[in-house]
Amino acid sequence: MSSPSLCAPGTARPAPIARGTPAYRRVNVALFLAGFATFSLLYCVQPLMPEFAAHFGLTPAASSMALSLSTGALALAIVVAGAISQQLSRRGLMFGSMAAAALLNLVAAFSPDWPLLLAARTLEGLALGGVPAVAMAYLAEEIDPRHLGGAMGLYVAGTAFGGMMGRVGMGLLVELGSWRVAMGTIGVLGLLAALGFAALLPASRQFAPQRGFVARRHVDAWRGHLADGGLRRLYAVGFLLTSAFVALFNYIGFRLAAPPYALTPSQIGLVFLAYVLGMFASSAGGRLAERFGGRGPLAGGMALLALGIAITLARPLPLVMLGIALATIGYFVAHAVASGWVGRLAAGHKGHASSLYLLAYYLGSSLTGSVGGWFWAHGGWPAEVALTGGLALLGAWVAWTLRGRSSAHG
Repeated sequence: MSSPSLCAPGTARPAPIARGTPAYRRVNVALFLAGFATFSLLYCVQPLMPEFAAHFGLTPAASSMALSLSTGALALAIVVAGAISQQLSRRGLMFGSMAAAALLNLVAAFSPDWPLLLAARTLEGLALGGVPAVAMAYLAEEIDPRHLGGAMGLYVAGTAFGGMMGRVGMGLLVELGSWRVAMGTIGVLGLLAALGFAALLPASRQFAPQRGFVARRHVDAWRGHLADGGLRRLYAVGFLLTSAFVALFNYIGFRLAAPPYALTPSQIGLVFLAYVLGMFASSAGGRLAERFGGRGPLAGGMALLALGIAITLARPLPLVMLGIALATIGYFVAHAVASGWVGRLAAGHKGHASSLYLLAYYLGSSLTGSVGGWFWAHGGWPAEVALTGGLALLGAWVAWTLRGRSSAHG
């Protein structure tokens, strides 16, 4: 299958962007901002779930819909974005998505009732669909394959920073003002990040938008990727990875707000400082995959996620924090390795390959993030650990089954 991500006919293909060049640094900063905006906007409601439950009179599972609807809409939007991105400017599509999502977060922040807030959050998820898959495709197309793992790791580090700021900042802002002010602040920061992204990201040099939309072409591209056993396993790992991690963090706030911990919103928000470790772990994971291949780092990241989840069963708060830290490191190592691996493994139509990975990734967040509420309500934290830890161990096993071409070095 030939790739559509080519330069215009009759022109020489420019050299890919190599590590150490000014263009490489601009790409890294721009995609770091994209990752920051996407994850801070998407996950800023996670530490607010206890606030939503109290303000609107909701159960924990119902309050999780503020995130589950966004991630579910994002999962579907990513598939569409992966297709239409072949007809549009990569940079323009990502900037428009970031700006629209930031504005919708402002709408959600000042919605007068729960249904309107959920509607705004659903539209926000749809808007964000133009960022993740297109960002992964842009990196796979423009960056020298020898340096792709490191570049993808830095992008994932941006998502870690966004996830941390969206969560830690929300806890602090809630106590200083209200959850509405906190969400509005994240919306403004998202707009600023979008402007910085547009100013920094170089235009595509290895990709020229196609004319016309041919549905059969996209269906064939998706079918071709799904026929690849290595890609299918990576998609399964993406689903299991985010299922375990998001369900863990959705309900850890409820556990820490209850006795014997009785932590305040700002104290619970500090739990997400573990994402600092994720920023370094994602870059390290990308480089490990470049050096040793993806199989070991991917399976090891999933196993570390499972170990961290199991440690959170302990009662002492320091041990709970240790478990969260280890789970965070494992998650970001695995996500960085899997993200880069998809781009290398796809023979062509990299935007389509990335969109399928992220479809599985965000479906796991949406579906298991809400299902976890049932386990929390009926079995408490031990049931939550059984669910999330079991999914992480299954993901480690699937990662270890990746062999042959799919486990080769980048």
